[in-house]
Amino acid sequence: MMDGLPALGVGLGFRPPLKAAIFRRRDQIDFLEITLDHYLEAPPEKMHELDLLIEHFPLVAHGLDLSLGSAEGLDQRYLDQIAALIEKMDPPWWSEHVAFTRAGGVEIGHLAPLPFTEEALDALCRNIETAQRTIPRPLIVENITYPLALGAAEMSEAAFLAKLGERSGCGLLLDATNLFINSERWGYDPAEFLATIPCEGVVQLHFVGAERSGDGWADSHRRPVNEEVWQVLERVLASCPAKGAILERDADFPQFDDLLGELQRAREIGGRYGRWET
Repeated sequence: MMDGLPALGVGLGFRPPLKAAIFRRRDQIDFLEITLDHYLEAPPEKMHELDLLIEHFPLVAHGLDLSLGSAEGLDQRYLDQIAALIEKMDPPWWSEHVAFTRAGGVEIGHLAPLPFTEEALDALCRNIETAQRTIPRPLIVENITYPLALGAAEMSEAAFLAKLGERSGCGLLLDATNLFINSERWGYDPAEFLATIPCEGVVQLHFVGAERSGDGWADSHRRPVNEEVWQVLERVLASCPAKGAILERDADFPQFDDLLGELQRAREIGGRYGRWET
């Protein structure tokens, strides 16, 4: 399902406070990423916003709460709701997280990491198969940060993602900021991670600034891209034929020209490796 996907370039995660600037400067934004959960059971004016975005921009879809890692399976009502939105948007691919947000019927309220075990991989693959039956278009899955290891790992995160791609056929949404944070927290070289995952399956990237938190780093989605993340992003683009990259900025928005400058820097890095050729 990953063959023949279009090269989209470099774009932004759509956030309502940026709406006016995005439309004014749309010639400098290659595509937008839409958070599906922001349009679930939305009022008419919110759906009109989505209609305008569909009309004016190439879009990809990103989910937050499908809970692909839940041992009890997926919430079919939620899956049907996002399926209808994806059908409306008609994106070339959609994405979710390698995580769970629900356990034992309880909503956790955040993205929780999976243990890197065969049992967790089995549950994840079963749920991905269910999602792919309901939404017959390419699904790509995103790496998250994990401050704690759940249970005794049977493999590294990179090996887990490699096995996931082989078994499920999913592509990867590789978050360069999360890769940087995890490599710092767990003491590994991002190059080792990239040598293990199937780089040919990396379809899309996320990037944003990492924020100092105590002795380590955190991803608050509210900081300019720092040099350490730029270095990881370049490593990724040198190795992986990504079709697009999205800047995720959720708060503390700077002048819009600053965001456009970050898009342009990512565009230039990718261009050095032929990543945004259409």
